[in-house]
Amino acid sequence: MNQAVEAIHADPINPKESTQTDIADMLRGAFQKQREAYLADPVPDAAQRKQDLLALKNMLTENREAIIDAISSDYGNRSRHESLFAEIIAVSDGINDTIKPLKKWMKPQKRHVDLSLYPGAKNRVVPQPLGVVGIIVPWNFPINLSFLPLAFAFAAGNRAMVKMSENSMALSRLLREISPRYFPAEKLAWFEETGGVGIEFSQIPFDLMMFTGSGQTGRAVMASAAKNLTPVVLELGGKCPAVIDPDYPLATAVERIMFVKQFNAGQICTNVDYVFVHESQKEEFVELARKYVKKHCPDINHQDYTSIIDDRSYQRLEETLADARAKGATVINLSGDQPGNRDARKLPLHLVLDTTANMTIRNRETFGPLLMVLTYKAPEEVIKYVNGQDRPLALYPFTKNKELQALYIDRIMSGGVTVNDALFHVAQHDLPFGGVGASGMGHYHGYEGFVTFSKLRPIFYQAGFSAMKYLRPPYGAFATKVYDLLVKMKG
Repeated sequence: MNQAVEAIHADPINPKESTQTDIADMLRGAFQKQREAYLADPVPDAAQRKQDLLALKNMLTENREAIIDAISSDYGNRSRHESLFAEIIAVSDGINDTIKPLKKWMKPQKRHVDLSLYPGAKNRVVPQPLGVVGIIVPWNFPINLSFLPLAFAFAAGNRAMVKMSENSMALSRLLREISPRYFPAEKLAWFEETGGVGIEFSQIPFDLMMFTGSGQTGRAVMASAAKNLTPVVLELGGKCPAVIDPDYPLATAVERIMFVKQFNAGQICTNVDYVFVHESQKEEFVELARKYVKKHCPDINHQDYTSIIDDRSYQRLEETLADARAKGATVINLSGDQPGNRDARKLPLHLVLDTTANMTIRNRETFGPLLMVLTYKAPEEVIKYVNGQDRPLALYPFTKNKELQALYIDRIMSGGVTVNDALFHVAQHDLPFGGVGASGMGHYHGYEGFVTFSKLRPIFYQAGFSAMKYLRPPYGAFATKVYDLLVKMKG
C-alpha cells in the first residue's frame, strides 16, 4: 500500500500533534492518488458504475445496525425509526432508482445540425465524468447527505472524497473502518473533522465540490472553491414557510406539519420553519397541535424522541425562546408541564405566536422543535411577507384550490414545493432537489443529479466534405452570393 493510501486509512490526524501543513499534505496526497486513478481510467463503463453503486448499497445494508447505533451515539439519542426511514430506506431506494436508468442517462444525445451550413455533419452531447469530487456532509442526516451525493457521483463515473461533520465522529470512524471492504481509497475516501480539516478540504482543486450546511459556512466554502475555479453545489437552508388555506381541513394540516416538525427534533433544513394560519383559526390550530403532541409525543424522554445534536444548539434554542418571551411573544410548550431535559438535550415542541420583527425567531432559521405561527387574512399578505425574506429552500401550501396552489407556486420562488404536506418532495427520487438564492445553488437527485456530476460534453463531427472551403477569404463573387443567400434564408 502506497504512503498516501496508508494515510487515508490510518488513525485520524490529531490536531494537537499535527500542523495545518500536515493536514493539508494528507488531504492533497489522497486527492492526488484519486486524480491519478481518474486519469488512468477516465470513463468507467456502465458495468463498473453499477458495481460501484451496488457496493455503496451493500456498504449501507450490511452495516445497517452499526450505522444506526453510531448515528444515535453522535446525537445522544436518535430515534431508530427515524434513522431507518431517512437514512437507510430513503438511501437504498435512491440508489436503486439511480441504477435503473443509468444506461439511458449515459447514452450520447443527438442534437440538431444546420445542414445548410454543415451538410453531412453530426452533433452529439456525451456525458462524461468530471474526475474527483469533494463532498462536505452535515451532521443532521449524515448517511443520506453523503451516500446519495455519492450515488450520483459514482453514476456519473467519478471518484470522491467525503468530509464528515465534527458532530458525526462515531459515524465517521465507522465509515473509515468499513469503507476499505467495499472501495479502494483511490475511489472513495472518508475524512473526520478533527480540527482544520474542513478549511483545507475546501481548498483542494476538486472538479466539483458539494456542500450541505449553513449559509455562513457555504459562503466560506464557495470563496475557497473560487480560488481554484471549482464549481460548487450548495445545499443550504433558510426559513421554509407553510400556509394553510382556511378551506383546507385544519386537523389534517396540523398532523402533517407537526409530524415533520417533531421528526429529528426539527433538525431538518427543509422543515417547516413557520406557518401562516388564517386569523380565524389561530386558537384551533394551537389546540390541534396540543392534541397531536399528547397523542404522538407524550414523553420527550422516550427513545422515539430525538435529541438536539449538542449543548450549543440546545442553548441556542433556549435562548431563542427566552428572546421571544422577553419581547412579548406568546410561547406555548406543547408538552404542558414537561420541561426540557438539558442533560439528554431533549426539548419539547413549542409554538411561538405574536412575534415581532426584532425577535430572533423571525430572523434566523430555528433548526429545532420550535414553530412560529403567523396569522393572515388574504393570500397577498403571505406572498408579500415571504417575498420580503431570503428565498426559502421549500414552500408548503395547504389548499385543495388549484388556482390558489398555482398562485403561491407562481408568486413565491423557493427551492422546491410540497403541496398539502411538508418535506416529502425531497423523498421523490425522480425530482431534482436544490435551493435558490440564499437557500443554495445546483441540484441533485434524479437525472439532474447525474447531470450535475457530469460534464455534458458537446462534440461536433464534421463530414468528409465541408462547404466551408468555399467560404474562406479572399471573398470572391461566389462567397458573396452564398453569404447573401444565407442572410435571406435566416433573416
